[in-house]
Amino acid sequence: MTLVIDNLKKKFDKHVAVDGISLTVEKGTMFGLLGANGAGKTTSFRMILGLLDPTEGTVTWNGERLSYKRTKLIGYLPEERGLFPKLTVKEQLIYLMKLKGMNKIDIIKEMRFWLDRFQVPEYENKKIEELSKGNQQKIQFMAAVLHKPELLILDEPFSGLDPVNSDMLKKAVLDLQQTGTTIVFSSHQMRNVEELCEDLIMLKQGKAVLQGNLREIKRSYGMKSIRIRADYELDFLRSVDGVLNLDISKDDAAIKVENEQVAETIFQAIAEKGFVRKFEVEEPSLHDIFIDKAGGEADE
Repeated sequence: MTLVIDNLKKKFDKHVAVDGISLTVEKGTMFGLLGANGAGKTTSFRMILGLLDPTEGTVTWNGERLSYKRTKLIGYLPEERGLFPKLTVKEQLIYLMKLKGMNKIDIIKEMRFWLDRFQVPEYENKKIEELSKGNQQKIQFMAAVLHKPELLILDEPFSGLDPVNSDMLKKAVLDLQQTGTTIVFSSHQMRNVEELCEDLIMLKQGKAVLQGNLREIKRSYGMKSIRIRADYELDFLRSVDGVLNLDISKDDAAIKVENEQVAETIFQAIAEKGFVRKFEVEEPSLHDIFIDKAGGEADE
């Protein structure tokens, strides 16, 4: 079972929201769809789900176009949450899961499993409006996974969650992947993407500006980071060609450089000055790559 997107394009009048992206997501993998606000992520998700018709190109799951008739195969957590505030958690999930073709007995069984997992079993008969934002998000996530979808689309799933709930949700997502669920998600929190994703595509103004295996992208990316600790001032390194940024703290200096050749130049320069306690070249973080390629802001 494979998600295949081929030359996907969406135009709204003269505005091109998505401009010819292509990708393949194999069964049981975790794929990141990244970009700054307005890059085309949500429009892409809506075309994958069949909620929007593409202007050009195709989207298929296991060789067939997704539509409402195949909705039980898909789970979707939208960026803008859509729960009914006056319904209880139980009423909410029974209603939504019946739309997915589940019977009431199975719905209640799965609901209680997930309520226990998220450590909120007492919320079964509470109204949505009585829950905190983070707990409402847990219920929204449950609405996306109770029917055990083959393909799960998560649009900013960690937005607004505190670290405890974020880790809880992250573990749930990983467990779903291990059981064979194919997951495509977006996030502004690049640390979560680095921890979860195997492959990704990064959009800017609807076009792919970076695509491939995350590990290979980081390894081959020109920009590098250096951490230096020495017994003398390092401010003189600002004038070295190829230094993109120098941040000096009490304990060490963090430097972003264009490539490894610049790193070698810096090493030679500081070695001539005296004793070097630490010199470490690191691959760029996904946060650094996102800022460089997508031109937007990402959360650490």
